[in-house]
Amino acid sequence: MTQPRGSAANSPAVSAALSGAVDLSGLKARADAERQQTSSPGGGQPGGGASPTPGAPVIDVTEATFQAEVVERSLQTLVVVDLWADWCGPCKQLSPVLERLAAEGRGSWVLAKIDVDANPRISQLFGVQSIPTVVAIAGGQPVDAFSGALPEPEIRQWLNQLLDALRDKLPGIRAAEQQGGAEQAEEPEDPRFTEAETALEQGDFAAAEAAYQRILDTEPGNEQAKAALTQVRFAARAAETDPTAVARADENPDDLDAQLAAADFEVAQQDVERGFTRLISAIRRTSGDDRNRVREHLVGLFELFDPADERVIKARRDLASALF
Repeated sequence: MTQPRGSAANSPAVSAALSGAVDLSGLKARADAERQQTSSPGGGQPGGGASPTPGAPVIDVTEATFQAEVVERSLQTLVVVDLWADWCGPCKQLSPVLERLAAEGRGSWVLAKIDVDANPRISQLFGVQSIPTVVAIAGGQPVDAFSGALPEPEIRQWLNQLLDALRDKLPGIRAAEQQGGAEQAEEPEDPRFTEAETALEQGDFAAAEAAYQRILDTEPGNEQAKAALTQVRFAARAAETDPTAVARADENPDDLDAQLAAADFEVAQQDVERGFTRLISAIRRTSGDDRNRVREHLVGLFELFDPADERVIKARRDLASALF
């Protein structure tokens, strides 16, 4: 099989594994021996790993189940192996991201989580020197990998490149995507975001801010939470703005507090360009710490919008002109 290469940087150990050094037959033999022993007279019920777990986007895998859950499953769809351990700090950042992406994938790929302390033979098999290490398996063999807790956008790009390269080779990928499209299945709701959004709907800005901050404490790179936190903080500030702030600011151009409050009120009322223009005018009239204070407030307002928003682009040009 042609081996697609993602954008992630491979560790030396993973690169060695991908060069053909990985022989998955060793774990297969071990798993087969354990199943034969447990299914013999007096040996109890057959052991796990006889067949892949159906339907689950995230599965826990052991040495005994590796053959069925990873190798055999990878003949039909992409399997992404997450090698982790309880003591590994970066693992605790990476694993929730992988789990959420697997859920979003709705079966187009499967995340196989493996505790390297409980299953040392698997980490030895891949020649892993550090964790977290993530290995993509397709057609029974490793095809790509990365190590370390990469940012979510890079992981998404890596996964998309793999799925694009393997879609015509592994029938399970296209079948899952077609089924998801036919059912028009909605992406599963993240309960952490649901908690924050519920608080926001109730006008409890403090609770919403705290909920988004908890997400960022565990996932500093979560862009959705970052953007939402910025919006919540502005909403809380704007809700406390005196509606007379605009009139006060117009009457007192040198009152910086009034100018900042008025700009917040105007942006909250969707009079965005007027709010931007007000602060740019204040920057032209001020210097030193006062000018820097207004500039930082304006840049904070920019973050509420898409960088490609024409109003933001024009205001940034005007800001540069005012400063220089």
